[in-house]
Parts: sequence; structure tokens; C-alpha cells
Amino acid sequence: MAIPDLTIRGAGIFGLSIAWTALNRGAAIRVIDPAGPGHGASGGIVGALQPHTPDVWNDKKQFQLDSLLLARTFWPEVEAASGISTGYARAGRLQSLAEEKSVVLARARAQAAAENWGEAASWEVIDAKAAGDWRPPSTTGLYIRDTLSAIIHPRRAIESLAAAIRSRGGEIASDAPDAGPVVWATGWQGLKDFGDALGIDAGNGVKGQAAILKFDAGGRPQLFAESYHIVPHLDGTVAVGSTSERDFDRPDTTDQRLEDVIDRVSELMPALRGARVIERWAGVRPRAKSRAPLLGPWPDRPGHFIANGGFKIGFGVAPRVAEVICDLALDGQDNIPPEFRPEALV
Repeated sequence: MAIPDLTIRGAGIFGLSIAWTALNRGAAIRVIDPAGPGHGASGGIVGALQPHTPDVWNDKKQFQLDSLLLARTFWPEVEAASGISTGYARAGRLQSLAEEKSVVLARARAQAAAENWGEAASWEVIDAKAAGDWRPPSTTGLYIRDTLSAIIHPRRAIESLAAAIRSRGGEIASDAPDAGPVVWATGWQGLKDFGDALGIDAGNGVKGQAAILKFDAGGRPQLFAESYHIVPHLDGTVAVGSTSERDFDRPDTTDQRLEDVIDRVSELMPALRGARVIERWAGVRPRAKSRAPLLGPWPDRPGHFIANGGFKIGFGVAPRVAEVICDLALDGQDNIPPEFRPEALV
């Protein structure tokens, strides 16, 4: 291939999304990852694309909104190029409301959604009848339903992205020299390396465990109850998770904590009782110190950039992350919110 205009180190969701966006802008790209696409947390199984609450608006929430709206065209275009389903669907989300004060707050947020989301999506409080039979228990009998949330199958989305990139002439290699500007999208270990290089605490990795159950609820909304994500994938499975573990010895093994998640989700959703567990998964997600994405120029390394962080929202913000990193690395235009930049960590 031609000498790349852009090198991306890391073939997770940020790295591959940046590569795809750069290709669509006419750039020649090279992605380098010794382990291959989706080897880390991006090769996971849950895939709950969901927004922060629509009130107390800020740059991070606007960035996430922009990205979730971009996803509506981003993922279908990837699928069209690759011929591989990403599992993306605008299925929405249901959240149970446990207390009356939560109902009051949820109704106030419906007005905030109308102001901040506009006509792009809705947030409303509904009763059990409107929620239908695919719902968790609610002590108030009420639920939040939003239409901004979507689902995706992370592992298959990575497979589809990699195939789409190759179909457009992009290079994905296990080892190769840098050429042109270099974007470092190297996950939790890269986040630690970045902090060590600058002598700061840039963040760490948080282990998560999740499972896939054999149960067909495809097309139904994702559920959020008692901090658990219950995601009906389009392939006739349901993903449940995840744990959040700051301290861990074995990053890629599951244990009793996951069994507890499976048991509790089965109590919340009787339809899932007895569903066969077809996969147990564990991985470590990058968590920048600020919890926001970490995006921008690498200090004191001209031509190098970082795209990391985005704890729990990586797939949701990836389309917009790709846009702003390509704006910066290819065009010299800086559209990154101040709180996402490396300087915000100091």
C-alpha cells in the first residue's frame, strides 16, 4: 500500500473507528496491534450504548449525544462495507424506578431531554403496561424509557470494522513502522504507559466480568436494573453484566462475582432463569482519571496523539472520538472539549 498518512497504534474500538473515519476522508491508514483487532476490552460482549442523564448539561454529555446520533449512520455504513453484522440496533432502554423520589427526578429529566436532546430522542416515564412483558421489577410500577440508547455486539462490531477497513485498502498489521502522525489508542496498559511517561496519574484499568445467555429477546430494549445491564442481542442471546473491579490479579478470568451477577439477573428477570450460559468473559477497561475520554496531542511529542479512556462509554463515544481525532491529526483542527485533554489531568 501507499505510505500511510496516519498510523494508529491499537486495534480496539477507538483505534479502528479512527482508522475507518480517516479512510472515509481519503487518508491512507495503518493500524498496528501485536494482538490483533479486539484483543482487549473491545472484544467484549455486553454492548449497552446509552446516554448519561439529560439534565445538568455539559460538554461530555453533548459529546456523547453527538456520538450516539452519529452511530445511527456510522454502524450501518460499516456493515454495508464489510457485509458483517455489528449487532447494532436502536432498541432503546428501560430502567426501573424504585422510589417515589426517583420518579419525580425522572419526570424532571424528561423536560431536560426535550431541551437538550430535541427531537432526536425521547425520555419518558411509563407504567408497566406500556413497558410490556420484557421488563425488570419496579416497586413503583413505573419505568424510564429512552429512545437514545442502542445496542451493539462489541466483538462482532470489531470484526465488522476490521473487515470494512481492509475492504477500503486500510492496513492492519501486528508490527510495522510508524508513518505520518501517530495516534495511540492502546487501552488500559497504554493509559498507564502514558501516565508513566508524563509522571502523572493518567488512570488505570478496571476489570469487568460478563456473560452471554442463550435466550432470544432480539429487538427488545436493553434493561438497566440494580446497576446491571441486560442486553438482548440480535443473534438470540442476552448479555448480562458487568462487575467493576479496581483490584485484580487475573485480568481475563471469571470467578464467583460473575456467578453472583448471573444469579441476581435471573432473579430480576424470571424469563432468564435456567437459560444456558454459553460464554463467560472478563477483560480490563481503560478508565482515565477523569472518567471522560482522554483525547489530544501527546505532550512534548510532536505528531503524536492519544485516544484512550471512555470508561463504560467507549463504544458509545467512538464515532465522535474518531471525528475529533481525525480533525486534529489530519487537518490540524482542534474540536476536543477541554475536560478531555491531557492537560486536564494535571
